[in-house]
Amino acid sequence: MPVRRDALMDELIALYLDEGFLSFGIGDLAARLHCSRTTLYGIAPSKEQIIAAAVRDFFRAATERVEASLAEESDPVVRLRAYLEAISRELAPASPAFFADLDAFAPAREVYRRNTEWAAQRVRQLVEDLSARGSEVDAAFAGAVAAHVMLSIQSGELEEQTGLDDAAAYHQLASLLVGGVGADAGVRVSRGRSSTAQPGRSA
Repeated sequence: MPVRRDALMDELIALYLDEGFLSFGIGDLAARLHCSRTTLYGIAPSKEQIIAAAVRDFFRAATERVEASLAEESDPVVRLRAYLEAISRELAPASPAFFADLDAFAPAREVYRRNTEWAAQRVRQLVEDLSARGSEVDAAFAGAVAAHVMLSIQSGELEEQTGLDDAAAYHQLASLLVGGVGADAGVRVSRGRSSTAQPGRSA
């Protein structure tokens, strides 16, 4: 991908995250991004396809950064928290307008749904890694609960019930899982880091 197209896509994604995307016509985008219509059509041949390309690029790059957050972590509790908190950070710049447009535009909604399903499977794996730490919590159950919550976040159902946006909901899910599964595994968790509880000391 040419450097200019990379930079343009980054600007486009930032604009969409901040203001949503359905209200922008090609002329509007060209004016806001200081480029020609022809340049925008170099991304994709229609407004709808440009939106889909930008949403795919956003979630692809976000997934890569979330995975990278695990690279230097070996403790399974820290890895679980790091993964969910990284998702929260990636979603934090997205405005209510962006999420409203995701819900209203089927191709974009499908990208988010598929990404969430993949991430939910990843969380199941991270929860299963905790079984080696002696947790009495059933890993399959905890993983299934996490997946259900993640899909509820993606669908907007959880926000309707709690008022929490997607980023805040992932932060709460991290605290819930690590505070429950991690603590049960004999690990003391504080400020996103963990240490094995010492004999005779409270976890």
